[in-house]
Amino acid sequence: MSKVGVIMGSDSDLPVMQEAIDILKGFDIEVEVDIVSAHRTPEKLFDYSKNAHTRGIKVIVAGAGGAAHLPGMVASLSPLPIIGVPVKSRNSIDGWDSILSILQMPGGVPVATVALNGAKNAGILAAQIIGTSDKCVLDKIMVYKEGLKLKVEAASKKLK
Repeated sequence: MSKVGVIMGSDSDLPVMQEAIDILKGFDIEVEVDIVSAHRTPEKLFDYSKNAHTRGIKVIVAGAGGAAHLPGMVASLSPLPIIGVPVKSRNSIDGWDSILSILQMPGGVPVATVALNGAKNAGILAAQIIGTSDKCVLDKIMVYKEGLKLKVEAASKKLK
């Protein structure tokens, strides 16, 4: 079974990152969750990044606030696709520091970046990546997207 790693720099990021965890579990994707600080546990960051693929992880969703080095550092060390979630933390400059730190990666070290606090979309994107090689997950994504469409159509009908 494919796994997605969901990591964050601090437990204060968990309320945001929980949305990625929940959406992935909703697609029946195994999730490995951990706190990996780029600044406080660099050895753990190196080990996690270099070895995640050997544990069956196919995609890593990394959330971080403030300077937000976690997603980029993981991307520099891992062969896996990395999805960065900028988190608006209490020491953040309105979230822009996180957004730009994750978004503005140098050539050769890509990090797919979602919106500020956009962990739900990060989970969906991770599931879509898994779905490229897992028909069961792909089918669940198609059902999920159809559900979004039906919800909008129902809301539209209520207005008329």
